[in-house]
Amino acid sequence: MPLISKKGELMPQSPIRKLVPFAEAAKKNGIKVYHLNIGQPDIKTPKVALDAVKNNSIEVLSYARSEGSEIYREKLTHYYKKNNINITPQDIIATTGGSEALLFTMGSITDPGDEIIIPEPFYANYNGFSTASGVTVVPVISKIENNFALPNIDDFEKLITKKTKAILICNPGNPTGYLYSKEEILKLKHLVLKHDLFLIADEVYREFAYDNNTHHSVMSETGLEQHAIMIDSVSKRYSMCGARIGCIVSKNKRFMDTAIKFAQARLSPPTYALLASEAALDTPQIYFDEVIEEYVARRDTLITELKKIEGVKVANPKGAFYCVAELPVTDTDHFARWILEEFHHNNETVMVAPASGFYSSEGEGKNQVRMAYVLNKEDLVRCVEILKIALASYKK
Repeated sequence: MPLISKKGELMPQSPIRKLVPFAEAAKKNGIKVYHLNIGQPDIKTPKVALDAVKNNSIEVLSYARSEGSEIYREKLTHYYKKNNINITPQDIIATTGGSEALLFTMGSITDPGDEIIIPEPFYANYNGFSTASGVTVVPVISKIENNFALPNIDDFEKLITKKTKAILICNPGNPTGYLYSKEEILKLKHLVLKHDLFLIADEVYREFAYDNNTHHSVMSETGLEQHAIMIDSVSKRYSMCGARIGCIVSKNKRFMDTAIKFAQARLSPPTYALLASEAALDTPQIYFDEVIEEYVARRDTLITELKKIEGVKVANPKGAFYCVAELPVTDTDHFARWILEEFHHNNETVMVAPASGFYSSEGEGKNQVRMAYVLNKEDLVRCVEILKIALASYKK
């Protein structure tokens, strides 16, 4: 029998999606499943974006430019300027989602065996992207006790070797919801300049900053022009996960000249999705104001309810729409499957994402789960009620 590649064997399963078969089986058995496992917003996509696809006069659905259309990238520069990010269209490459942006970035700056330092827990697919690129993830553990704040900068520095090419952060964070302060960004800035590294910032949740906190982009920092790489996407900002449009942003011309070769190899991002994304940039500010207000209310509901369960510890997110909770169990992978396969309350159950898949350190996060508060407040209350009953039953 032909052999599968070692890279393929090492490719990790998604902790978010690997339980889908068990959720689908539960649904076939008449069980309602509340999905707290995936960051798929229930917020409506802006009408202006949907109308751009419905009401166009395209007769030939042709290739887009590999870097994305000129008009889209030009409009993006105006959006970024409102966020204190001053760039040109030449500093942007449109990609098929933020995922492709990360793959192109790793392919452009690393060789097999190179290392990228990442505070963990981190977006689970960073493990997959690094495996696909032959890159070693070097983790720096952040703790739930201090809300998953940036680890001590000395913890980063002692891990830097000749193979280190970059530090990668997600800001605000998935899965933690942590929002890095300007002071924390400055600490990372000084570190990457000192050691001549790239600082990659996944900023797809930029809009989702709560409690009067402000998002600080690496692209706003002077002195980082040759070191900063920003990853972005329309998926969460406009509730357009299915559009699969993201981008790489950097002022480092040599890096961008390299990344465009990866973009040319895959030909182009999807034309209709670019059309929708271009139109989405005309979304009025009131859309975001209302969305932020709704997510703050959902966050407060979920955190308040979770804290009522004895033995549960939960971090308080400052951004995005996720939280990490410690449960009074030893193995949340087993618990997350059990609650789908063997438990229901009044024909309802809950799907969560085991947090071990958001770490690369062996054994970390085994008693944690990530929850996405992308459901309405009433459903979130019901989810926690089911979780509380399930935990009591599971202990028995």
